[in-house]
Amino acid sequence: MTSNRAIITGVGRYLPDYVLTNEELEKYVDTNDEWIRSRTGISERRILKDPDKATSFMAAKAAEDALQDAGVQADEIDAIIVATVTPDYLFPATAGLVQRRIGASNAFAFDLSAACSGFLYALTTGGNMIESGRSKKVLVIGADKMSSIIDFTDRTTCILFGDAAGAVVLESGEEGGIVDYVHHTQGDEECMLYQPAGGSMNPASEETVRNKMHYIRQDGKAVFKKATEGMADVSLEIMKRNNLSADDVAWLVPHQANLRIIDATARRMGLDKEKVMINISHYGNTTAATIPLCLYDWKDQLKKGDNLVLSAFGGGLTWGAIYLQWTK
Repeated sequence: MTSNRAIITGVGRYLPDYVLTNEELEKYVDTNDEWIRSRTGISERRILKDPDKATSFMAAKAAEDALQDAGVQADEIDAIIVATVTPDYLFPATAGLVQRRIGASNAFAFDLSAACSGFLYALTTGGNMIESGRSKKVLVIGADKMSSIIDFTDRTTCILFGDAAGAVVLESGEEGGIVDYVHHTQGDEECMLYQPAGGSMNPASEETVRNKMHYIRQDGKAVFKKATEGMADVSLEIMKRNNLSADDVAWLVPHQANLRIIDATARRMGLDKEKVMINISHYGNTTAATIPLCLYDWKDQLKKGDNLVLSAFGGGLTWGAIYLQWTK
């Protein structure tokens, strides 16, 4: 047994009330329900409509849900990590706003940006803090208000993304929890998936607003190919590193970007579809929130000792996998 293993003791989520269906999207762009579902697996997604609410609102709601599930008080939390590409502001950090909102007065807080891989990177970071012995309880949140950077006249992106937040509480345990991880990065100089303006390269101006440079852009075919290869490869890599067979894996917990990418990853791992968490039909791609949303939706089916492989691919380019043993 290993002391100070980082284990998940609570899971929470927040979903906006408004449901944007494929049929409604037909009013905005040249598309239809069958075309979207056959290519992505998405039927609907959630949108945070209230203009006075942003990512920190959703993140705080998910955090409070996770704390309740873990039976932990906010002032017991040592650190808060928010994985997001849609922070409320460039600064201060969204995590700091969450810290204040939930009353986690003893926690330090920071944001982490790794696009759709963000939650895995944040979970690893929080896990290392627990394993070092310097933190006892860490709140890890994946949250994105993707509708804030989506051009709803661009059918290549507006059909894909939704808004949501998911959170987990990490605590110290003696066994199980985060066993191993593999992460990769390939600097995306070609900008296959990015937001052109708003940073120091292209600060906000009349020109950037006029040219819609504050919305997400992607080379769909290139990203699809990279994501399919990356998620499948890293999922198999984590299995081989830990001598796991398909029979040993209870669940694949994949980033919900595209149903075809998820299916390709499961096939590469030799897993039946019954072992794959899939909720993309209802939420779309919520970026950093997809994996904790899966954990929430399946938490009543998870059993102590189950071997989980968490896998994601995102802009950056970033991708990775975590081998986790369920302990709740």
